[in-house]
Parts: sequence; C-alpha cells; structure tokens
Amino acid sequence: MKISGKSALVTGGASGLGLATVQRLASEGARVVAIDLERSNTAELDKLENVEFVPADVTNEEQVHNAVEVANNRGDLAITVNCAGIGNGIKTAGSKGPFPLDQFRKVIDVNLIGTFNVIRLAAQAMLSNEPDSEERGVIVNTASVAAFDGQIGQAAYTASKAGIVGMTLPIARDLSRDLIRVMTIAPGTFDTPIIDTIPPEIRQSLEKQIPHPSRFGKPAEFADLVAAIIGNPVLNGETIRLDGAIRMAPK
Repeated sequence: MKISGKSALVTGGASGLGLATVQRLASEGARVVAIDLERSNTAELDKLENVEFVPADVTNEEQVHNAVEVANNRGDLAITVNCAGIGNGIKTAGSKGPFPLDQFRKVIDVNLIGTFNVIRLAAQAMLSNEPDSEERGVIVNTASVAAFDGQIGQAAYTASKAGIVGMTLPIARDLSRDLIRVMTIAPGTFDTPIIDTIPPEIRQSLEKQIPHPSRFGKPAEFADLVAAIIGNPVLNGETIRLDGAIRMAPK
C-alpha cells in the first residue's frame, strides 16, 4: 500500500516511537491523526503539516472512537499504528510483598486491551472504505522483545506484550477477507525519552548486550520498518523482532 494520500492513526504519537512514526508517515504524504494522553507535550507534533493531535486514552472506548472518526472523516483511514504503552518493574513476590494486582492489571489494560480497543474500532471504520487495489488497510502493533525474553520484574509488561504477539495472527485471519493486514513489531532497546532517565553506566551496559549494532535503536529506524510493512502487501499475521539480535538476560 502506498502511504501518500492515505489517512493514518498513530497511538502514543506525541513522543518516542509513535512520534517518529507520525513524522515518517506525514513526510510521505499521509494525513495523520496522532493520539496520546491529554497531558502530552505536543510541541513536536505542532511543527508538522497534515498532522492533527486528538487527546485520547487508548483504554477509553468513547475517546478512541472519536479519534477514529476524525481520522476517517474522509472515508480513507487505511493505516493504524499502535505505539502507546506503559511498563513497570515489580517482582512477583518478595520483601515488599506480592505484586500489587492493580498495577499488573493497569499494564494489561493499556498495552494489551488498549491495543485491541484501537484495532477493533479502526478496523470497523476501514470496512466501509474503498480498497486501494488489493488492500483496504494495514494495522501495525508494537510488542517488545520482552514478549520472548522477559526479565526479572517484567511479569506484567511481558504478559501484555506476549498477548499482542499472540493475537496478531488470529486478528489478521479475522480481517483477511476484508483486505486488512495486521502486523506486529517487537522492538529491542530504543533511544526513547524514557532512556534519558537511565544513568550512563547502565546505558553502556545495555548497549554492550546488543550484538550488532551495539547501540540503542533510533526511533526513526522503527518508523522505517513501519513504512516497509505498509509498502509490502505480503507481510501479514507476523511479528518482526527489531533488536540488533539481542536476547535479554534475566536481569
């Protein structure tokens, strides 16, 4: 599918991987609706042409439905990229007590249920749109290498991301007759704003664990893969690791 002339919806679009994706899609001629929390800093989005920010929590049905309607107001929503997500680091049990169930549930709600909420509403909107040749739409989700190599303290995060990996194929099968593809990217360690809070020595240690290239990924490189997935009609129902061959150690 060609990106130019299409409408796209990107969650988590105000920063990190989401912002890089918004920038890439807009640069290739898409009209982009970026959604993120209302308190988000939208300074970078404000610099972009053909980009509209719509505040929304991905777990809120009404807010996401509104954002989808904005993205599809011309009947041409064809691209949806799910980048919104959160994480935590808490051991299952230990000196501080058991993992607080509400904190486990919150990560699942945002990362897994929030992703599905966006998928289902965006796909429904795409159904009545005219296809572009053999395709009507492309949906790209964001998992993590933690889905496969979860570390100590990542029970909630790993469960949420593994759920995204697990639902990719059945959703792709669900939507195949409607000419909608579904793919997932599982990034490794990327240079996003949260990395700025990590001490330099820890950053260096993490980078040494990456076989090649031994550095954090750049958000633009994630966006490159999103664009490649959109452009290749045979990519469907699969998860692609984007991680420099890293396999995470227990801690």
